[in-house]
Amino acid sequence: MSDKRLNIQLNLAFPTEAKGEARRADEEVTESLAANHAVERPGMGEQFMEAVCEWSNIQQAVRRVMRNHGSAGVDGMTVHQLPVSLKQHWPTLRAHLLAGTYEPQPVKRVEIPKPDGGRRRLGIPTVLDRCIQQAVLQVLQGEWDRTFFRPQLWVSPGAFRASGG
Repeated sequence: MSDKRLNIQLNLAFPTEAKGEARRADEEVTESLAANHAVERPGMGEQFMEAVCEWSNIQQAVRRVMRNHGSAGVDGMTVHQLPVSLKQHWPTLRAHLLAGTYEPQPVKRVEIPKPDGGRRRLGIPTVLDRCIQQAVLQVLQGEWDRTFFRPQLWVSPGAFRASGG
């Protein structure tokens, strides 16, 4: 190897001292948080959960979950047992939802055969968790629909048909 090539390699070698912004592993520095962990609109979270927990919203969610049928989750509760269980445990469940302490149950994992011979993995939440998910969806969808639906921009499907006939 020539001396010229060796000199070029030595000049291109990365320096050992840190020159970037990243701190070294041996430094002890307290880092500040990049963003505050707070609700953008104070009170919005409470109003949202109040709407989710309205009994009429829960009843509608129960009807939709029952209409979809579906298998029981890890707790073994069927869709037919859901209304009785909700009536019995609703005050406690509502308190957990409003306090933010509700924790969903683990998801049941199953595999079903695919037509091509493979297997498809599914996760089945409990019926109660599906009901709560549906109740949240109904409230969110109500907010989103108002945002996206603009009556003045609505065009009837017949407007796209060719005229003259």
